[in-house]
Amino acid sequence: MTTVPSHPLPARSGPRIGVLGSYGGFNIGDESILSCVLGCLRSLRPEAQLVVFSRNAEHTRAHHRAADQVLDWEGVSLNHVLDTLASLDLLVLGGGGILYDGEARRYLRLVRAAQERGVRTFAYAVGAGPLREADDRAAVRAVLAEMDDVVVRDEESRLVLEEVGLEREVVVTADPALLLKPEPFTDAMMRDEGVPTDARLVGMSVREPGRAAEKLDEGDYHALLADVADFLVRRLDAHVVFLPMERHDVRHAHAVLSHMTAPDQGRILHGAYSPGQVLGFMRHLDLAVGMRLHFVIFAALSGLPVLPLPYSGKVFDFARRTGAPALVGVARQQAGLLLAEVDRLWDEFPQRRDALHARVQELRATATRTCRRCGDLLDDIDGGRSASAAEPADFTVSSAGSLSV
Repeated sequence: MTTVPSHPLPARSGPRIGVLGSYGGFNIGDESILSCVLGCLRSLRPEAQLVVFSRNAEHTRAHHRAADQVLDWEGVSLNHVLDTLASLDLLVLGGGGILYDGEARRYLRLVRAAQERGVRTFAYAVGAGPLREADDRAAVRAVLAEMDDVVVRDEESRLVLEEVGLEREVVVTADPALLLKPEPFTDAMMRDEGVPTDARLVGMSVREPGRAAEKLDEGDYHALLADVADFLVRRLDAHVVFLPMERHDVRHAHAVLSHMTAPDQGRILHGAYSPGQVLGFMRHLDLAVGMRLHFVIFAALSGLPVLPLPYSGKVFDFARRTGAPALVGVARQQAGLLLAEVDRLWDEFPQRRDALHARVQELRATATRTCRRCGDLLDDIDGGRSASAAEPADFTVSSAGSLSV
């Protein structure tokens, strides 16, 4: 059902723009992307009516004040969703990694429905892959070929779409979350989590092994990451803080903590925080080691030495673009190599700091290109009658979706 925002909203006279993605509070990375997409759209068209298609409309309504209307699109009447699609001037797909096996066809069904109703469509720095299932590959080829513009967030995604057989221009920019603005994570919040404010802190992000450790059983995988955490405790005289970026990460963090020889030096963040607050927390850290892409992005934004643990092409791509170490896999017998890489990262970071800052700034500028291309499409839709309120190259957004210039 459609939900009504709990806060008063001004009447909107501009275009109706829909945003479709994996939104609804399931993943901090996806929520940060939504904040940035909404911030872009509001900067381009202050009077636009922004409609979010969410997997949990109640959560989206409560956490994204920039949205004028929020619509559940799972487990509801398709006719109601189709009526809303038909009322749009533009449907924005993404961003984030939504074009993969088992999910791509679900999102693209709505994109196709919008196209059939004459609605313009834009892929906003999406991620693609893996795409091996025939139905998903066919949907990607057919629907993306008819979109007005297709922008992906990394080279890996462009190559996946090329391999699927998509024959059209695909533009590579960068992840929208690179434009997220940090929010305060206070000392009081640190104390509430049991995290010391006067000690060296290392952040860790762990998730299910996936392709990162295909030859390890789960117990060995957790033990390997515990070895890394214990090494950081000893080597840096540090406390290790696990940051769950998705609800399932909590279980894996507890498992790693249970394998540590120094579990008293470990903590798991348990509070419910906005993406901006998680980014703000990163400012308290001295080093980061993790698997989740947006954990790695947040660490880079915060100027931290970061070791991305291998998980998927999107993490490899971001590591390459920032100059971070790009590991190819983990195995129990290679624990020494992993520890040596962490050790080298810590020792060499003072010489790498300026280069990391320059690369991150370049990526942030690249991320704004997606917003500019969306603005070009909006200009085409309204014939240039609406002028942009701000140069999107200069915007960042809070996790509530408000604009900061």
